[in-house]
Amino acid sequence: MISDTPPRIVIGWDLGGANVKATRLCDGEVSDIAQWPCPLWQGLDFLQDVLARARLRWPDCATAEHAVTMTGEMADLFPHRQAGVVALAAAMAEVFGPRVRFYAGAAGWVPHDAVEAAWLQVASANWSATAQLVASRVPDAVLVDIGTTTSDIIPIRAGTVAAHGQDDAGRLASGELVYSGVARTPLCALARRIAFNGVAYNVMNELFATTADVYRLTGELPAEHDPHPPADGGAKTLAATRQRLARMIGMDAREAGNTAWRTFADAWREAQLAELEDNLRRVLEAHAARGGVAGAPLVAAGCGHFLARELAQRVGVPCLTFEKVLRLHSAHALWARVCAPSAAVALLYDAQRDMRECGKPASQPVATGTREGTGEEAVCGS
Repeated sequence: MISDTPPRIVIGWDLGGANVKATRLCDGEVSDIAQWPCPLWQGLDFLQDVLARARLRWPDCATAEHAVTMTGEMADLFPHRQAGVVALAAAMAEVFGPRVRFYAGAAGWVPHDAVEAAWLQVASANWSATAQLVASRVPDAVLVDIGTTTSDIIPIRAGTVAAHGQDDAGRLASGELVYSGVARTPLCALARRIAFNGVAYNVMNELFATTADVYRLTGELPAEHDPHPPADGGAKTLAATRQRLARMIGMDAREAGNTAWRTFADAWREAQLAELEDNLRRVLEAHAARGGVAGAPLVAAGCGHFLARELAQRVGVPCLTFEKVLRLHSAHALWARVCAPSAAVALLYDAQRDMRECGKPASQPVATGTREGTGEEAVCGS
């Protein structure tokens, strides 16, 4: 029998300062995931364009429920973070109306008219949503979400998110937030001196190259995870990439062979891994001092998940990928890993809604998993 009941659509949004990610649920199942570049520092018009593209991709956006988390309030478009949270919330409410709720961590879900009062809890809470979801499936773990710009290292103990810091500043102090990612990080932030062909060089402190150049040469960064222009606004060919790396030590790419530049990329890769490992060990040591469980698995998420796998090997723990934690095996599995916070807020909100319909109290975010997806193809971007 065919039901006359329309499907329940929930769209989870992660509004970043460089990319917007969205996950669409249909009756509790992941049906599509998308990511669009959105350089917020250049203006809110870019977010409006993304939302227009989302409405074309998902015509039922108008009747869907929307669960939103964000980090874009940090963009220097805004005079301060509160203004950023309020502006981003207003943009979402203007397009989607009263069917929008904003994730505020332990404070639960807030409507648009309550965002300004709860702005501090709404600001940069996407890591909390992902960790809440993981905690429901893996009671003892460390979530490592490495994206284009930042890395989150979040301890989970006894099914509870055990982060020491609760905002960006606190997590930067604890090592749970590292402003280092696999696409947008300037290489001059990773090392003061670096070796090339057996000689150590001072690094040029200029925005000549980013980590996208490194992982483009190593073959670990697919084009769909590399949507922004290079540092020089040039091409993303391997030849142009080698030239940008060469500038970091005052050279031209023609002064050495391709193998030498690939080895140079590996040196930058190691510099980034060393910084991430240092912070992971700092978090693990602090977690152990508070009763953490030794040997807990690392849960890898983000487009830099390949580095998370290596970090797990270095500290001697098992590695699980985010989509396997959710037991998601559809065509959307990889994109769920890359766009983990958007999947998390969609699933958390959907579970909260189920509890309300069952007459149970649901004032706090509820972590849950997901059933297998529909098998539709997920393509990142439009």
